[in-house]
Amino acid sequence: MKTWRLIRWAGVSMMLAGLIFAAIQPFHPLDVLESVTTTRWVLIQSLKTAMCAFGLFGLTGLYARQASDAGWLGLAGYLLFSLFYLITLPFAYAEAVLLPLLAAEAPTFVQGFLGIFNGSSVAMDLGALPALYAIAGLGGYVLGGLVFGVATVQAGVLPRWPAILLAGAAVSPLLLSGLLPHPLDRILAVPMGVALVWLGYALWSEHRALTAGIVPGTPGARLT
Repeated sequence: MKTWRLIRWAGVSMMLAGLIFAAIQPFHPLDVLESVTTTRWVLIQSLKTAMCAFGLFGLTGLYARQASDAGWLGLAGYLLFSLFYLITLPFAYAEAVLLPLLAAEAPTFVQGFLGIFNGSSVAMDLGALPALYAIAGLGGYVLGGLVFGVATVQAGVLPRWPAILLAGAAVSPLLLSGLLPHPLDRILAVPMGVALVWLGYALWSEHRALTAGIVPGTPGARLT
């Protein structure tokens, strides 16, 4: 029962992660030096940092709820999608805490760091940071979201429509980013946020199954 309560609270955590992810997109400041010292920048990046922590806990709950049914595909999707949150978290923390402090002292470094996100040429050696960001985007968000969404549909434990939305939202940047240049492409993140909120709510609301006497993990407890 304690484990089941943790999974339920993971659903709340996933709802918060998805809500933050969708809500910050219209208000995200431009990735330019002038934005770094603004209050909006610090607020958005702080929310993004919290989103990653909520997302890791929530995603773990989603996987734990369907682990036996999702099989190796679910495990692969969980591990890949976790990379998005694991790598994005220190990036977002650095943007919230470090970049505002360095904006006046080391503007060249800050502009180079921002170039990872806005697509401008990076005029300095940032080591493995650009590669890590690419892994978080392509390996974590796109591939991980797609695989986890497909595994969730196949497992049949959680609702399939938010899982389908999750998979579609994960690959949409590859398919539509050419039509929506940065920063307009941020709108593509909104469906992903909706899918995560939906799945999180499904996980949290399963307490009704317990009230009805259905044991989680059995066919009677599945949601369609």
